[in-house]
Amino acid sequence: MRIALFGNIYRSVLLSHVQILFEYFESKDVVLLLNKELYEFVSEHGACDMTRTEIILDDNFEADIALSIGGDGTFLNTAARIGRKQIPILGINTGRLGFLADVSTEEIVPALDAVLAKKYSIQDRTLLAVETSDGTAFDYPYALNEVSVLKQDSSSMMSITASVNGEKVHTYHADGLLVSTPTGSTAYSMSVGGPLVVPEAGNFILSPIASHSLNVRPLIVPDTWTFELEVSSRSQCYLVALDGRSMVLDLSTKLKITKADYTIKVIKQLNHTFFDTLKNKLMWGVDKRN
Repeated sequence: MRIALFGNIYRSVLLSHVQILFEYFESKDVVLLLNKELYEFVSEHGACDMTRTEIILDDNFEADIALSIGGDGTFLNTAARIGRKQIPILGINTGRLGFLADVSTEEIVPALDAVLAKKYSIQDRTLLAVETSDGTAFDYPYALNEVSVLKQDSSSMMSITASVNGEKVHTYHADGLLVSTPTGSTAYSMSVGGPLVVPEAGNFILSPIASHSLNVRPLIVPDTWTFELEVSSRSQCYLVALDGRSMVLDLSTKLKITKADYTIKVIKQLNHTFFDTLKNKLMWGVDKRN
């Protein structure tokens, strides 16, 4: 079996987690593939046997599964590296909340046992695909969580006209606008008052950031619909971020957002459900009076 490892080398607890993985796989028929930064970090700081490892230098690699070691941001970066390869990803949490990276330290070994025994489920997570009207290219034009349109170099609000399937929905006067997937409903979208959506739902969420209109609320639409966004601002540019990977665009550049033609495969433990995660991570529905 070939297992790809991706990790956040800026997390102080990363090394202890990597050492757990190396010790676990030492007696297994497994080849570990490490991205270049992680390989160099482990080689320098870790007392790990590197004889059965390979370095991932570019996107030309193959693996049976991928392990993302870090928080949800690391998982998003791992998903971008996996791209269309359809390699299932298991998230091991060294961060804080961890909706995507939901395997805790004490669960690492049981989770790996289950993976090797093929006792797990795989969820297909929808992605957003982004195109620009002027042909400006993104390094990776897809987002697993959300596409954020944000103001740039100005304290003034911006105006974002959103159309769906060619019909104008609204001109949002706000600090920005989010188009989120169900996966992203527990991320940035939730922090601006968006609804929680189960990952399997076939929807996208349109959520304004600090809207100037009190009667404008987040909107849920089918993920088969096409979004078009046009920005107006006192600044001559705006910021667009795909899962945090940002680029500054000219106001004349319009965005087209659709459902991507492939999905990201997420490995879930059989005893982990979306509602368990809400209760454990967000204390969802907990009544402290009891």
